[in-house]
Amino acid sequence: MNVRVDLDQFLLSIPENVTLVAATKYVSSDEILKLVNHRIFNIGENRVDSFLLKYSQLQNNGVIWHFIGHLQRNKAKLVANKIDFLHSLDSVELAIKLNELRLTPLKCFIEVSINNEENKNGVSLENLDHFIEEIKPLKNIQIVGLMMMTLKGSSEEQQYKQFNRLKLLLDEINKKHNLSLKELSMGMSDDYKKAIDAGSTYIRLGRILFSE
Repeated sequence: MNVRVDLDQFLLSIPENVTLVAATKYVSSDEILKLVNHRIFNIGENRVDSFLLKYSQLQNNGVIWHFIGHLQRNKAKLVANKIDFLHSLDSVELAIKLNELRLTPLKCFIEVSINNEENKNGVSLENLDHFIEEIKPLKNIQIVGLMMMTLKGSSEEQQYKQFNRLKLLLDEINKKHNLSLKELSMGMSDDYKKAIDAGSTYIRLGRILFSE
């Protein structure tokens, strides 16, 4: 995969108040450097082994590292003090482990299973309030907002409704738990436009940034 030739023009279409996180699961460190040269410094990785390799190759390049995939508790120690953001906090046990490992507070998005899909990662809607109360005392876990993914095959109207549901949920949580969370990590290459329409502040874009 190569960085698309019209990348600078594409970036102009992203609102200034939206942070673009480049999802680089299938991308080499050389291609990530090209993204950095286009001033895309927020880089998102899904897998621990791939992240560690790229992290070692791209130090001192101004990269802000986001872990956007499911993080297993037994691998938390490998990335805990290397990542800047975690977009997939989905268990109290993981939060406790990261809190123990971190030297400074880690910015985290709570991954919410907004559609309550079985066999999918994310905190269920019915458990969300309890989850927040459990992790609030953890000093090295800094919750910044919520993260979600839409159902595959959703129409644009359905995408918007799902994203808007998370936006409303964020407002509800802030009132209920006396919080002031502002960030929403929602939207990927197939649905980022509707995510932005619904109020997303972080979009996780992969293949749309590249050409085959």
